[in-house]
Amino acid sequence: MCGICGMTWNDAALVQRMAERLAHRGPDQEGEYCAEGISLGHRRLSIIDLSEKGRQPICNEDRTVWLVANGEIYNFQELRRELEQQGHRFTSQSDSEVIVHAYEEYGPEAVDRLRGMFAFALYDSTKRRLLLVRDRMGIKPLYYAECRVDGEPALIFASEIKAMLEYRGLERRVNAQALYDYLGFEFVPAPQTMFAGIRKLPAGHLALFEHGQLAIRQYWDLSFAPGKHPSFQESVERLREQLDFAVKSHLVADVPLGVFLSGGLDSSCIVALMRRHIGGPLKTFTIGYRDATFSELDYAAIVAREFGTEHQVLYLDSLNADYVEQTLYHLDEPMTDLSTVPLYLLCRQAREQVTVCLSGEGADESFAGYDRFKASRLNRCFSLLPAALRHRLVGPLVERLPDQPQKKGAINMLKRFVEGALLPEDGGHLRWQYFLNKHLESRLFQDSFRTAINGDPFWQLREYARKAGAADAVNREIYLDLRFMMTDSVLMKVDRMSMASSLEIRVPLLDHVLVSFLASLPGDWKLHRMTTKYIFRAALEGLLPDKIVHRGKQGYSLPVKHLLRGQLRDYMIERLHSSAILREYMHMDAIDTLIEEHTAMRQNHNHTLWALLNVAIWHDRFFN
Repeated sequence: MCGICGMTWNDAALVQRMAERLAHRGPDQEGEYCAEGISLGHRRLSIIDLSEKGRQPICNEDRTVWLVANGEIYNFQELRRELEQQGHRFTSQSDSEVIVHAYEEYGPEAVDRLRGMFAFALYDSTKRRLLLVRDRMGIKPLYYAECRVDGEPALIFASEIKAMLEYRGLERRVNAQALYDYLGFEFVPAPQTMFAGIRKLPAGHLALFEHGQLAIRQYWDLSFAPGKHPSFQESVERLREQLDFAVKSHLVADVPLGVFLSGGLDSSCIVALMRRHIGGPLKTFTIGYRDATFSELDYAAIVAREFGTEHQVLYLDSLNADYVEQTLYHLDEPMTDLSTVPLYLLCRQAREQVTVCLSGEGADESFAGYDRFKASRLNRCFSLLPAALRHRLVGPLVERLPDQPQKKGAINMLKRFVEGALLPEDGGHLRWQYFLNKHLESRLFQDSFRTAINGDPFWQLREYARKAGAADAVNREIYLDLRFMMTDSVLMKVDRMSMASSLEIRVPLLDHVLVSFLASLPGDWKLHRMTTKYIFRAALEGLLPDKIVHRGKQGYSLPVKHLLRGQLRDYMIERLHSSAILREYMHMDAIDTLIEEHTAMRQNHNHTLWALLNVAIWHDRFFN
């Protein structure tokens, strides 16, 4: 795992400053390559081939192709043998070097042969071509900006935005549209960022910059095209095989490995499959709270005992505001997943003992594991009520119900279901993961902000929905989760919080071959009636204890609604009142009303207040 950066002009001092900003991503080695028309920088976290030979930038035999890469290529040994048979000579044992020789052999289409998580920049001096590539699922990040240097078109890129901001030629301006999208979805959808002019390379895309022109194209997408598939039982057997292969392939490393174990189905599956291939000590790490409604500690302990792991628990019941500010620095832009701070602290703890951890991200998206999938199915009954009754009677009545202290509970879940159900239907199942509405917008936004944005909340979702190509509703929803939401929320959080501690996190349940196999199966095998992850549970029977296989989803997240009413209350008020960006775009009296309603426990506004607090911290950190 590493940090990469560079630009299409020769500037050794700048690329060194950029690389230094990425030192947390790669504390083991650093390197730069500068020549006419190119500067490449690299910070290395050594995982495979720990020697100096694995240092980057790395080149081909005649030094005409140069590469900086971030991530892991899990099929590199197979590719290396194939390329050696075709006459290519390797100088290291690193996985990244196969990218250089695969490009020599196959050109940009070499990416089709890579199996792994990666973001890389490759410069071909003979063609004066810069190639930027991001992996299929978007596990690893890559940012870029077009600019002009000495009057000529140019490009600058990096693994993190903070590195790009070392270039004084990039003007720092807030992207108002991204701010609006963030306040609803709680992340900034690609290709936008919160910085005007800086963009994300979307998952499964590559960019070619040559002759002053930038061309971006999608090289891979998830296909849900209907076709023949095995019977349910045959598919269960194939799924078991694919899960085992994915986990086994992710164990290749020359450093110690561990695994994050929440006690949920996904992480428990990975622990069980790792134990098949690791006979010695296996370290598991989890985070928990003494409020059982926010924890899964008992289930994690069951799995740890079952598979004989060295299990460690990090308890977190209070929160230092400094941690919030540190995570915002590493995120580069606000993203308010409530497990961000706990994950940051867990990664710091794990890094004291291991360099790589496996984690279970991706299964909730691929197997329809989130509550929003169930809410979408329940809505078929709710929508039978006349619209007037839903909006004028049911909605106001449910809104008056007081917030309950537990994480979920019947009343809290009812309130969230009705809030989402009353949003525009073109938001699909993701409207239960959307936290703005027109009433809140009218209270909160100043006219100057309204005129700067497209106030249609779900226009991007409609674009993705048109590309889904799935025959049934559940698979269409899975496509939206995987292609629209996951990359810039869950995976962005995982990359930043792990890299902040120089820890590599691998996500075997997002192996693209496994995900593609799942896409070929009917949606009803994933959400069967109201049972989520139906085929996944079937595949894990006999591998995991029954109480793990058949339990519902809990998840771990920070009890933010309590913290904003207690420990962080004064900090929140001071931060929100002093924020220049909030004073410019928002009505402060509306924010005060939200604070008062939340702290009095009349309503739960933790999503909005936490989102605004993150904006205030982010803006102060990056603009002041």
